[in-house]
Amino acid sequence: MAKKIENLFGPSRFVLPEQRELYLQMKEDDKLVPMPILGQDELESFHYQFRNAGRENYAVANTWWKHKENSIGTTCRMWRKVEWVDTNSRKVKLLTDEDVQWIPMDTISDVRS
Repeated sequence: MAKKIENLFGPSRFVLPEQRELYLQMKEDDKLVPMPILGQDELESFHYQFRNAGRENYAVANTWWKHKENSIGTTCRMWRKVEWVDTNSRKVKLLTDEDVQWIPMDTISDVRS
């Protein structure tokens, strides 16, 4: 059965800001997912792809899980250049023209070259 509240505020002309905020929060909550469980071979493959991208100086598209509440969160996807792979703290330094971001290796769920 399809959801009937896809466009809840479409037919009405007046919506209170509180109603809109609650509706948008409800839509954000629908996007929350549990942390993906990956095998050791997948993690090693990601590590290899990051090291290779850092050595050869090219960008990768990576997807990682970002904690929101309890044991659920959202997945984020971004295309960035790999600057550094820190094996001691198990983090990857990714950068764009605007910013630099360190992402823990344990939260990464996909890497594409």
